[in-house]
Amino acid sequence: MTDIESRIDTTRPHTARIWNYWTGGKDNYPVDREAGDRIRALHPGIGAYAKADRLFLGRAVHHLAGQEGIRQFLDIGTGLPSADNTHEVAQRAAPDARVVYVDNDPLVLAHARALLVGTPEGRTDYLDADLRDTDSILAAAAKTLDLARPVALMLLGVVIFIEDDEESYALVRRLMDALAPGSHLVLSHTVTHPDMPDVDEAVAFWNEHGTPKLTQRTPAAVARYFDGLELLEPGVVSCSAWRPEQAAPDVAMYAGVGRK
Repeated sequence: MTDIESRIDTTRPHTARIWNYWTGGKDNYPVDREAGDRIRALHPGIGAYAKADRLFLGRAVHHLAGQEGIRQFLDIGTGLPSADNTHEVAQRAAPDARVVYVDNDPLVLAHARALLVGTPEGRTDYLDADLRDTDSILAAAAKTLDLARPVALMLLGVVIFIEDDEESYALVRRLMDALAPGSHLVLSHTVTHPDMPDVDEAVAFWNEHGTPKLTQRTPAAVARYFDGLELLEPGVVSCSAWRPEQAAPDVAMYAGVGRK
């Protein structure tokens, strides 16, 4: 057994694998599918949340690479490879785009080679690191990215795993402070909302049975991650409402893009 294989726990459901299951992927185990189905029974729309978040990633990256001139992306909390990964969207708009992926999930690491196939003009890299290791991430990312030039910091569905509010805000500020003016923050986060009480029930089930545990925050608390940044329209909204190609129902994943 390799070191990576020894780190993969197939006895407990894992967020990245359940997310993969909900979005139609095959990199998951029976325990993940069982938990995913039970969560979906509590909250039938949860699969749509996963897909909406993925579509938001595509729209945000396409806008940044195509309209804002961003050529560097630091994607922390990458998740398992899927359709339209960050480098694929970015390099379609700008073949010379560079992307560094970061994740601490051993299964993601095992599949990382799928994230490293980019255009000849561009470059992709993968770091096995935790979001809390900000200094290590920045030092390693600087081998591929020029941090003196604008970077898009991608934090989709990852700060939800930092339970302490102040720690989570500090981590995001530390990363953004290290990036050049003109950099952008792209962030999405599960929210608690009085109009969506079944989401709270599904999260409570997850935190009892799954790993890692996650923290919900209010839409206002999610907006606080963008303090000091210039929010791009339409602000911090349901990720399905961020510049959609066609109208879609709101989901309890809120997202925004802010410019430094």
